[in-house]
Amino acid sequence: MSERTTDTPGPPGRADRVDSATEAFVAHRNLLFTVAYEMLGSAADAEDILQETWLRWVDVDLDVVREERAYLVRIVTRQALDRLRALGRRKESYVGPSLPEPLLTAPDVAEDVELADSVSMAMLLVLETLQPVERAVFVLREVFELDYDEIAEAVGKSPAAVRQIAYRARAHVAARRPRGTGSPAEHRAALQAFQRAVETGELQSLLDVLAPDVVALSDGGGVKHALLRPVVGADHVARLLAVGWWKRDAERSTELVQINGGPGLLVRVNGEIDGVVAVRVENGYVTGAYHVRNPEKLSRIEQQTAVSR
Repeated sequence: MSERTTDTPGPPGRADRVDSATEAFVAHRNLLFTVAYEMLGSAADAEDILQETWLRWVDVDLDVVREERAYLVRIVTRQALDRLRALGRRKESYVGPSLPEPLLTAPDVAEDVELADSVSMAMLLVLETLQPVERAVFVLREVFELDYDEIAEAVGKSPAAVRQIAYRARAHVAARRPRGTGSPAEHRAALQAFQRAVETGELQSLLDVLAPDVVALSDGGGVKHALLRPVVGADHVARLLAVGWWKRDAERSTELVQINGGPGLLVRVNGEIDGVVAVRVENGYVTGAYHVRNPEKLSRIEQQTAVSR
């Protein structure tokens, strides 16, 4: 009579570990993308960071990982900090102002007011005035609500130092962020005035919503015609947006869409996507207008990008 043997499972193989790593990565992917994007202002660079993060994550022993979300955010933050420092050198040779890469976002992003504010063009421009580590600390603490110990591990500082950095970053951002931020309805009204100006050349409704000291920035990346310096003042900005960027005989059309968590304007010239316009609204008036025409920054604009926190 033969003895019955019982098979006992051995240690999980690489395929099982990869499956577990994949499941965790996919579960947190949108959040990881948002962390990288808010640190870099570039969807293309954020996607590169996710690829680098995956290559590191798949080799991690998950048995020693206490909290997967925090561990993944730590990898993303370290990679993004390295990329952010490199981007600073790249921007020194950029032609004209460099604006964040606009994202086509889902309408429900606007329902999370803090998330929508954190990915808005206006806020991303404020974040660009921070030093790399300050930006990382601000994003991780104020947007994603990580504790100081977790942030300290991510940026390679002590918790006490991170608290000081967070304090300075909050003060810096508070002094520069939009005040009396407009409601979605005010943003839409402003952009409808932009629509009329772009499509018909009618300026009065646009002048009615522009602050006297409104500032317009445009980004052509040295490829498309754009402003090399900011344009200041309601009259100058209105005329520029109405006629200044296109040939007079070009057929112009616009579409109201959700850009970076708020209303934005997708501009087509002769049927082809030519740019995106986003605005900063304070106390009912447009104080900032941001026009992105650089084709490299418009490559994703027809597909919706998921962001979360």
